[in-house]
Amino acid sequence: MSLRRVVVTGLGALTPIGNSVAEYWDGLSRGVSGAAPIQRFDASKFKTRFACEVKGYNSEDHFERKEGRKLDLFSQFAVVAADQAVLDAGITDAIDHDRIGVIWGSGIGGLRTFQEECVAFAKGDGTPRFNPFFIPKMIADIASGHISMKYGFRGPNFVTVSACASSSNSIIDSFNYIRLGMADVMVTGGSEAAVTEAGIGGFNALKALSERNDSAETASRPFDKERDGFVLGEGAGALILEALEHAQARGAKIYAEIIGGGMSADAYHLTAPHPEGKGVILVMNNALRDAKITPEEVDYINVHGTSTPLGDIAEVKAIQHVFGEHAYNLNISSTKSMTGHLLGGAGAIEAIAAILAIQNGVIPPTINHTTDDPELDSRLNFTFNVAQKRDVNVALSNTFGFGGHNTSVLFRKFRD
Repeated sequence: MSLRRVVVTGLGALTPIGNSVAEYWDGLSRGVSGAAPIQRFDASKFKTRFACEVKGYNSEDHFERKEGRKLDLFSQFAVVAADQAVLDAGITDAIDHDRIGVIWGSGIGGLRTFQEECVAFAKGDGTPRFNPFFIPKMIADIASGHISMKYGFRGPNFVTVSACASSSNSIIDSFNYIRLGMADVMVTGGSEAAVTEAGIGGFNALKALSERNDSAETASRPFDKERDGFVLGEGAGALILEALEHAQARGAKIYAEIIGGGMSADAYHLTAPHPEGKGVILVMNNALRDAKITPEEVDYINVHGTSTPLGDIAEVKAIQHVFGEHAYNLNISSTKSMTGHLLGGAGAIEAIAAILAIQNGVIPPTINHTTDDPELDSRLNFTFNVAQKRDVNVALSNTFGFGGHNTSVLFRKFRD
């Protein structure tokens, strides 16, 4: 059976450094930090009092008030980003909607809704008074449901949940559905809106978050010796994947080709990566094998790079194992240094960053670096602090999740 080629024909982004793809890319290329003191709630009693929130977002700019009340913020973000991508790709009613699907990713889903409803019940007299939209606002799969209902897309429809790897899993699944002939077009990506009291408090309890409250904008510092944890982010990224022949038949613009996806498990620890990066080695090799390319063909890796003491080291060890001497020819960067960690939405916005690096011939930087970590090989090009021009033919995007879920996705400059 011959597999169909799959291309990217539309993008959408709602991020802490820009509420459109153009704004997002401008922020990435200029090295803008999205971290700032939390505005959504009073965080004064928390160990971490800052995050990478989406800025300038107003629900009523996108939804009627009654409609907006039925959607948790993570679903709102999903619909807004997907809408950008659908418009960008030029998806019209002329395309068979039975052959358009939606696979979305979210690691947590409606955390704000869950928190508010449970707190309201606990403060009451024990009488069960819950909002009738409590469950359909909270469940993670509802995001893909809302996207499909808005446009009448009747193809495959579900949500992937694999913690911080969720939206990369959604991209890989969408890629496979198209190349196997089960759909012609897929709306895919991911969203998260976990900047809540429960989100910050829960990750603080895990000792996962940076507590650099006196310098929030520099707190996310992947590969820096002084890194002390990740910065929580929020937002959404959306991609339109399409069978090549389908895209060409309708004259669609093509951003890049998706050529491979890898998945693996660490099978090691609840939250910590394998110290030698065994699962990460496997997932990158799986992606390369799926794409039928050699390590030497990769130019850029948008790494998971969360700014945690253990995670950054394990990923770098894995890169050096897989790429050998070619590792020194790679550009490596962590855009989480700018956006923070969008959890289930991370893979989507980072895939977009990789695609735009191919499109523009620019590697977005890893910002906030001041001190080299002696445990990391200083000969590697981490693209510290300033974007670098480079012709990028192949880019790899890594995302890993609590529970040991690993994903790698490969994109290539499109050539007919």
